[in-house]
Amino acid sequence: MFAVIRTGGKQYRVSPNDVIEIEKIAGNPGDMVELSEVLLLGDGGAATTGSPTVSGAMVAAEVVEQKRGDKIIVFKKKRRKGYRRTKGHRQELTALRITEILTGGKKPSKAAAKPAPTKAKAAEKAEAKADVKTEAKADEAAAKKAPAKKAPAKKAAPAKKAPVKKAAAKKAPAKKAPAKKS
Repeated sequence: MFAVIRTGGKQYRVSPNDVIEIEKIAGNPGDMVELSEVLLLGDGGAATTGSPTVSGAMVAAEVVEQKRGDKIIVFKKKRRKGYRRTKGHRQELTALRITEILTGGKKPSKAAAKPAPTKAKAAEKAEAKADVKTEAKADEAAAKKAPAKKAPAKKAAPAKKAPVKKAAAKKAPAKKAPAKKS
């Protein structure tokens, strides 16, 4: 199933689990957003178009991050007039992950908002915690052993004194050449 939505003056073709970048909308990462301007719904070969929007249709999305786009340089010039202006612009963007496409006036489900962690992710988190614990234990053991061993003191080499530099002598002013006689 897919939908064509309109937001920020642009149209996007989306389906569940797509990640899109749109012009900035309010929301923090992890928040759910409802996009109600659905222009077209498609399912296989059948398509439902709206006039201008499909009634009762909505797209639920999760805010992934708020960021800024690449810099665009705006350069203005009028030839032969000495007029040049350079300006930069970075567009504020919101990255969204589409969770559901809803029809018939349904509301977004909470389960779609927070996907259940997979077993692989849970195993990775457990391994990361175990690694941190073993590193901490190894650091403690190294700290206990370090004071027990005492290295013999090394003899310090006698320090050499740096030679004292003398101030440079001032040069005598250059002599001027005698003026030419005419």
